[in-house]
Amino acid sequence: MLSLRSYRLSFLLLIIVLIICFVINISLGSVSISFSEIIDSFLVKPSDYTSKEYIIQNYRLPKAITAMLVGSGLGISGLLMQTLFRNPLAGPFVLGISSGASLGVAIIILGAGIFGGWFSTVMLSKWSIIIAASLGSFLVLLSVMVVSSKIRDTMAILIIGLMFGSITAAVVSVLSYFSSAEQLQQYIFWGFGSLGNLSWNELLIFFIIYILGLFLSILSIKALNSLLLGENYAQSLGLNIRKSRFLIIIATSLLAGTITAFAGPIAFIGLAIPHITRQVFNTSNHKVLLPAVLIFGAIIMLICDSIAQLPTSDFVLPINAITSLFGAPIVIWLLVRKRKMIF
Repeated sequence: MLSLRSYRLSFLLLIIVLIICFVINISLGSVSISFSEIIDSFLVKPSDYTSKEYIIQNYRLPKAITAMLVGSGLGISGLLMQTLFRNPLAGPFVLGISSGASLGVAIIILGAGIFGGWFSTVMLSKWSIIIAASLGSFLVLLSVMVVSSKIRDTMAILIIGLMFGSITAAVVSVLSYFSSAEQLQQYIFWGFGSLGNLSWNELLIFFIIYILGLFLSILSIKALNSLLLGENYAQSLGLNIRKSRFLIIIATSLLAGTITAFAGPIAFIGLAIPHITRQVFNTSNHKVLLPAVLIFGAIIMLICDSIAQLPTSDFVLPINAITSLFGAPIVIWLLVRKRKMIF
């Protein structure tokens, strides 16, 4: 266990790394932008924008902020789920939230194959996809919560979430069967995930919901530390298991559901970031883990997005592919080096 002073030093170093990754992320892309140009872009009036300053303010800066919100939000969601279910393989989407969002988007994009071409003409827009993903994840969450209110076993909730995920996946398969190649391609591209499609107004809505989910996560810290010792012991300490479980699930749903709606399903981050943080900080205390996971998630997502940019190229690789290709070997290396999993 590290001392309090060591934790403060570690957090300071992490924040410095985060700032460096943030600046590098903004500078990379098809157009190379220097550090001085990045600083200048924050000092000029909108009417005085050069082309590079316009790129920074209206594309790269929102994308970098989105990457930080997505990485930190998924990392926190994964931490909450792994602690609640006491399962190192649990991620932010085990409750079927991602599957519900995918079903909502599939109905919008692939629905024309069943409901006719007018459906895609009327419904297929950026906001309709975001709303459909949000409604899909919310309806699946509501179904899980209704069923879980009638049972007391936390592991049963995990199984129910997986079953709801299987049901939604089956419906998506049916919709895919009746869809055209063009519609399938559009749906697949959505499934790749994207960080660079949000305007400032959309990012503001994303940020507000993110803050609400983060606030509920902070409120759950005491419950999370108690649940590490098992539900029976936590209950003996006076913890209201059902209320705490509800709060944790709602926090995860707000974070993971909103991220999926605005950025698509992003793999690896929610599952791996909590493990990376535990190995680095060597602690299970959520007062340390939660802010550490927040910063680690933001750093890793910025790094993955920077790699996906293919500097000096017009091509951008799917962020989902990069997160897994870059992150999975890190987790394997850390576990082999530590020779045990901290949980």
